[in-house]
Amino acid sequence: MSTRNKNIAQAAGIIAVAALVSRLLGFARDWFIYTHFGQTYLTDAFNAAFSVPDFIYMLLVGGALSSAFIPVFSSYLATDREDESWKMASIVFNYAMLALIIFITLAFIYARPLLYLLAPKLPPYYLDLAVYLTRVMFIQCFFMSLNGLALGVLNSHNHFTAPALGGIIYNLGIIIIGVAFMDKIGIAAFSYGVVAGAFLNFLYQIPALMRTGLKYYPSLDFHNKGFRQVAILTIPVLIGLSVTQFNLFVSQNLASGLAEGSITALKIAQRIMQLPLGIFAMSIAMAVFPTMTAQAARGENEDFKHTLSLGLRGIFFVTLPATAGLLAIGEPAIRLMFEWKSFTAANTLATAQALVYYSLGLFAYSALQVLNRVYYSLKDTLTPVSIGIATIVLNIILSYLLIRPLGHQGLALAYSLAGVFNMILLTIILRLRLGKLDGRKILTSIGLSVLISSLMFLLVRGTVNLVVNTLNINPRIDELIAVVVGILVGVLFYTGGSLALKMEEALMVKGMLARRFPDYWNRLA
Repeated sequence: MSTRNKNIAQAAGIIAVAALVSRLLGFARDWFIYTHFGQTYLTDAFNAAFSVPDFIYMLLVGGALSSAFIPVFSSYLATDREDESWKMASIVFNYAMLALIIFITLAFIYARPLLYLLAPKLPPYYLDLAVYLTRVMFIQCFFMSLNGLALGVLNSHNHFTAPALGGIIYNLGIIIIGVAFMDKIGIAAFSYGVVAGAFLNFLYQIPALMRTGLKYYPSLDFHNKGFRQVAILTIPVLIGLSVTQFNLFVSQNLASGLAEGSITALKIAQRIMQLPLGIFAMSIAMAVFPTMTAQAARGENEDFKHTLSLGLRGIFFVTLPATAGLLAIGEPAIRLMFEWKSFTAANTLATAQALVYYSLGLFAYSALQVLNRVYYSLKDTLTPVSIGIATIVLNIILSYLLIRPLGHQGLALAYSLAGVFNMILLTIILRLRLGKLDGRKILTSIGLSVLISSLMFLLVRGTVNLVVNTLNINPRIDELIAVVVGILVGVLFYTGGSLALKMEEALMVKGMLARRFPDYWNRLA
């Protein structure tokens, strides 16, 4: 394997491990919330309020600021203009702080109209609560913007550890503050935890930033070329990366008029679906992005297309079996994780039903993490924005068509279908623009992954049913053993099958996870 591919795999490995821990802590946070408060209008109000800062977190830390900033900042570093890069970064930072002051002020003033858009049919008391919680959590936007800029600088310098660990600190802050004060101030404790987690996340980035040779210029030079490039990229990147969240806002808006707890059922299912997306897809996309931007800046077209192919194949390789796994063990896993205290069997069923339809779009939304960044590295924001707007329109139409026959499940299905549409259109346009994209290799990889994943699904489903029906220790213990055994059987079967078929992606992912063993690369070379 080339040094470039090795570095990408190592970076993706760092991000993936940290993302796994962060997502597990996210589930721990959700466990405390839903077992204590149930799947009710109270948690619906919290989720409606949390959707706004969560949206901003996704945009600023994993999205717009970094996606608009990295291509420009990396191009300076790739052409040995480091002093210019720090001046540009300082100007971006200064304008970002001014914009944030205005944004947070407006957010406080107009929180109620915003909640009327996001969850208009919540009962009045819970709508008031959602407004209050939203105002509390808007404070985190300041620190999230700082984290987004820090991520852009560090990733451009190929430093991935500190930003990756920041997500762990963020979730720990939410859990510690939330659990410590939930008996005194109720679910609002977790809103204050969101603010504390964002603040601690930024504090953790500071030492790593200082090691990059950080320089600050108190400048607001609007005519700075680099700043103007970032400014031109940011707004369309915001729109392009917002498509996923806008589609979720549509679902939340319509779900507020369904049965109590529908917003929460969709939110939990969506979080479970995003577990493999956040661990693997985001990790691979964030690892290849700086490489692609540098290759685009140097005009290395063939290397650029190879990196794109590598990223897509890696994503499909891990998300297709993840989809099969979610379909096979979704309901028992939800029951095991959340069906405690106030979380009922009916809540489990509603969440599992939504998860089935969300899972169908996992591969598409995972691929979009790379495809959108391909366009941004080429400094083309118009294409993903245009297709993104069309996707939102399609999602609204499908949601209205499917909510009547399928209820909240229809909203999840509409979301997945819109994602598939988005992925296909972006891929077709990219093929027309760049020429051959290693399509035969990508399609072969997808076909083999689908074949092994389908067999894995049958094996895991059968294993889980067999264990549950055979054991008679305790319902909880039986289910825990069934889920753990099912996961192990699925991982071993898929890994063995992909290695037996000598899939290149199996070796790549194996190297990513075993990045500390240099003898692996000698075998692969």
